[in-house]
Amino acid sequence: MMKPLKEFSIQFVGLKLGEHCFEYKIDKKFFEHFEYEEFNDSNVNIKVLLNKKTTFLELQFIALGTINVNCDLANEPYNQKIDNSFDLVVKFDAEYNDDNEEILIILHSEYEINIAQHIYELIVLSMPTRRIHPGIIDGTLNSEILDKLEELRPKEDLGDTNHSEKNDPRWNTLKKLLTDK
Repeated sequence: MMKPLKEFSIQFVGLKLGEHCFEYKIDKKFFEHFEYEEFNDSNVNIKVLLNKKTTFLELQFIALGTINVNCDLANEPYNQKIDNSFDLVVKFDAEYNDDNEEILIILHSEYEINIAQHIYELIVLSMPTRRIHPGIIDGTLNSEILDKLEELRPKEDLGDTNHSEKNDPRWNTLKKLLTDK
């Protein structure tokens, strides 16, 4: 079990009812703690709005900033913008339960909550599944890898217009399984 990052523990027991704001700057060291090495660098500001009620806590996490990652196509580093948020309700009970991603149940005896894991997940899940350098999209990125990919790209055979209509007869038996329901 990893030691929680102490600076991300919020002691809610001494807080007055109402809203409280906490701010954090997330850099590369934060992700090293989680042994997550997909990011080159991180410059993300996290704002946590905690609304303390008499029987529960409402937390709103807001992430704004950039994560430096390598492009999936060209392997060139670039800054991916992050702008995301999520809400968490913290309730109190006799048993701890974090099965629901929007409701965290902690013990009545708890006096603080560590939010490092929630921040980590918010940022990692804010990243697009395909990371494409903006220079590829607008055509401004010059890269040897991109040139090689373009060179190796399959050329369309313009002389054979029936290419898409040709079927491999071995697939017909499998296709029958789909239609014979």
